[in-house]
Amino acid sequence: MAGLALGLGTAQAQDTPPDPARAAGIAVPATVQRPALRRAVLRRSVARRPVRRPAAPGFGGADSAAQAADTLGQTATPPTVAAGVYDLGNGLSLLMNYTGQAAANPVGGIRQGSAYAGQLFFGLDGDLNRIAGLQGGSFHVAVTNRHGRNLADDRIGNNTSVQEIFGGGQTTRLTLLSYQQKLFDDRVDIEVGRLVANIAFLNSPLYCNFQSNSACGNPTFVFKTSNFTFWPVSSWGAHAKAWLTDRVFFHAGIYEVNPRHQQPGDNGLDFATKGATGAIMPFELGYSTTFTNDVLPRNYGIGGYVDRSDYADPVLDATGRAALFTGAGAATRFGRSGVYARFDQMVWRPDPTAPQGLSVFGVAMKGTSGRQIEDYFLELGAVQTGTFAGRPYDTVGFVINTQKFSSLGLANIRLARAAQGLGSGDVPTQQVMMELNYGIQVTPAIRVTPNLQYILNPDQTRFPFRPKAIPDAFVVGAKLSVDLFTLAGLAGGPGL
Repeated sequence: MAGLALGLGTAQAQDTPPDPARAAGIAVPATVQRPALRRAVLRRSVARRPVRRPAAPGFGGADSAAQAADTLGQTATPPTVAAGVYDLGNGLSLLMNYTGQAAANPVGGIRQGSAYAGQLFFGLDGDLNRIAGLQGGSFHVAVTNRHGRNLADDRIGNNTSVQEIFGGGQTTRLTLLSYQQKLFDDRVDIEVGRLVANIAFLNSPLYCNFQSNSACGNPTFVFKTSNFTFWPVSSWGAHAKAWLTDRVFFHAGIYEVNPRHQQPGDNGLDFATKGATGAIMPFELGYSTTFTNDVLPRNYGIGGYVDRSDYADPVLDATGRAALFTGAGAATRFGRSGVYARFDQMVWRPDPTAPQGLSVFGVAMKGTSGRQIEDYFLELGAVQTGTFAGRPYDTVGFVINTQKFSSLGLANIRLARAAQGLGSGDVPTQQVMMELNYGIQVTPAIRVTPNLQYILNPDQTRFPFRPKAIPDAFVVGAKLSVDLFTLAGLAGGPGL
């Protein structure tokens, strides 16, 4: 019972000042910090002590199953504190948590209503140095169960969800099964196995401070313009990160694209490549400083992706006519690509020994080849960790982004309007999504994040024959995160 009380201690979670020896900066997995500062994810520690994230900000690149969940905002911690894991003391550590997201649109959309979606996560990480004496080796396993409904599908009508946790098949599946090897004093980091691209590339712990799928787990543009693989749908893949200096890295990967794994009922246990249509290859060159060498750490990156796989033509069938009218199905195309630039930067940190402060981030993306439905994507956001006296782990965040649709992306709407004798001059060319939220650290194990979202010009690409634009939507949401081992007193959490 004492352990349970420790896990539920609200006052301790908020009123105890952060221990400078444990305080982490803007949260990142170990793979983004400079090699001289990198530490093994699985520490020799007592079971109740949380494994703290390295004291460095960064662009993600999950170094464990636990960090994958953390980077995707699926743990009960703010962006500055790592989730508590249950260290078994033998090289194995466990993380189990539940994430639920509710949303309702009292105004706007096709019709009003509400929806709820959730995920149960179990992760296992093994340090092979401790288990078998294999220096730099580790393995990672994650299993997820997703369930619920999507408000965007059911009520709003647009194609970008306001509940990030929805998607990838509402089922139980093996989401991660990988082997990782670090070499040359951790200057080279390689991972192979059943992977997803979006926990290694184009992410940041700041993005999933938000519930909107336009920002979390990755900028939505990459999914609209490529077959970028996403959590929880794993496929064969590999990626490697090389540190060129203690601040500059190059990261590249390759991932199987297999639409069969996205079918309803897929459980992630089919390792065959039957059905694969190609591969996607993301890459990034980045600059990253840490709390050790920078009072206000910063991260800048340029990168892109080459998608050498099949995709459906947005307009035409195989005969070159509009598939919207022929009903023959879209023509199959091959190959797309895109580029991006992004940053995050801590701009205010009142106490240089603590993780509290204000960070800003931004993303710009553009397609470079293929028949793409969007021209570009722009995003800006900010997250403040530590809000009021006695609330060091509460956060307040705001993000806004815009998706600029291409002429191909709007072609079906315009064709449908013309067929009905209607004009298409009022078809919006941009969808703007924004979110304001406040994260409440209720206890070390429980975090609740109420949020307000607004969608300006919800796209109607799923409803091209709708005679008028979908009304702007106002969304009220709430996210619940529970770290179950912390709740049971077996792992640490914020303030412990």
